[in-house]
Amino acid sequence: MKAKTSSASLAITTDIILPSDTNALHGLFGGELLARVDRICCIAAQRHANAICVTVSVNNVSFGKVIPLGSMMTIKAQVSRSFSSSMEVIADVYLEDRDSGIQTKVNEAIYTFVAVDNNGKPIPVPELIPETDLEKQRYQNALQRRQLSLVVAGKMKPKDATELKSLFE
Repeated sequence: MKAKTSSASLAITTDIILPSDTNALHGLFGGELLARVDRICCIAAQRHANAICVTVSVNNVSFGKVIPLGSMMTIKAQVSRSFSSSMEVIADVYLEDRDSGIQTKVNEAIYTFVAVDNNGKPIPVPELIPETDLEKQRYQNALQRRQLSLVVAGKMKPKDATELKSLFE
């Protein structure tokens, strides 16, 4: 299976926040943001795997700033690392100033997806080749996050989590 560069998995969407998307304080519902992020992350994962991908976990979501009614919001999702059949996908959420067009990052989320066949069985995914400094940093951190998740789930012994050990040595 041929490796793919990280740019091959990039997925971007821009939308406007309407009244039906907001809560009583006129900010985007958190669940609405999660759903939108999940969809765009799934597209990034499917582009990388060339296969159906399903959400396995929402690893982290940072609600850094309220996204107000009428805002233009852009979500950029990209696979940060692939493993045997799973992929970590990071989404950055931006608000765009209507007058200047300047985008400001306001939220971030990290999801895990697994590529599956038509019967729902996991299948191998291509290796990911990070290109930029940020992509290389996210690639390295993805392994640390994965090992932490496996240790917490009891699927890996702490002594075997070499990437986690390196943080404390």
